[in-house]
Amino acid sequence: MKPQLETSWLGLPLAHPVVASAGPLTHELDNFRRLEDSGVAAIVMHSLFEEQITKESHLVHHYQEHGSGGFAEALSYLPDLEDYGTGPDTYLSLISAAKDAVSIPVIASLNGTTAGGWRRFAREIQQAGADALELNLYHVPTNPEIPGSELEARYLSVVRDVSQGLRLPLAVKLSPFLTAPAHMAAELTQAGARGLVLFNRFYQPDINLDELTVVPRLVLSNHQELRMPLRWVAILYGQIAADLAITSGVHTAEDVIKGILAGAHVTMMTSELLQHGLGRVSHILEAVRGWMAERDYDSVSRMRGSLSQIHCGSPEAFERANYLATLQSWRPDASLGHLGS
Repeated sequence: MKPQLETSWLGLPLAHPVVASAGPLTHELDNFRRLEDSGVAAIVMHSLFEEQITKESHLVHHYQEHGSGGFAEALSYLPDLEDYGTGPDTYLSLISAAKDAVSIPVIASLNGTTAGGWRRFAREIQQAGADALELNLYHVPTNPEIPGSELEARYLSVVRDVSQGLRLPLAVKLSPFLTAPAHMAAELTQAGARGLVLFNRFYQPDINLDELTVVPRLVLSNHQELRMPLRWVAILYGQIAADLAITSGVHTAEDVIKGILAGAHVTMMTSELLQHGLGRVSHILEAVRGWMAERDYDSVSRMRGSLSQIHCGSPEAFERANYLATLQSWRPDASLGHLGS
């Protein structure tokens, strides 16, 4: 019997666990069609940043106020800010167009850390037709006066605010730099998150030695980055009432299989598709099916979480108890087998 790859994410039925994550490929409508043709099960749109929403809101406010002292009718040029859609219209238009163009789920993405006008804009995303919303909590805590507890409380406040009255299922994309990730995961679930995406990649700046300037430097993910989200998905599986997704370091069929065994509902990729083309999706899915058939797995649901911490024969492998053994395991001639992709 052919292995069944069907899964679900945030209550959405999916054909398989490979999802296109937010990135350069999800900026344009033509790419949505290409991604669907390539075989991805769902698409996460590029993120709309809090700063973009705030900037447009300030722009509207500026033109409302400008000239109002000289002309009484000036305030009628634009509607009241409370009634005005201050979020970028192009993003909402892309959602609507994407829903008309493809049949797979389209997941919108918001990036920021403060409540602001997000609740209203989340409703507009819902009205535009998105199937779900991914909230990307991206913040670099550089202020030494702000403790981690305050930052985490802010995250929870944002999730509660955005999820209030929202019919769309909400996923939260987490930072790997949390003091107590398991506790925070449980709190976010209680605050309204139906799924957790592990982990956000913090893009690091570089220094240009010729010009003596700090410059942005985009580096695509690599296979080794899978380790951290894989570990935490395996730890969280069965402990929290939320779906789990891995989004860092997914490049091969092996990575997809490992993610499912750890407990992920879906695995998300962008870097692999940017580097090697959209044709990679079908090759990866074929290799996943082959691996499942060889080991008599008839479905993804049967695989899911079978090597998570609660089901693993050596649960200490995910904790400190295995730290010394890991350090002692390295050998110059050590090599890992590789599954054909």
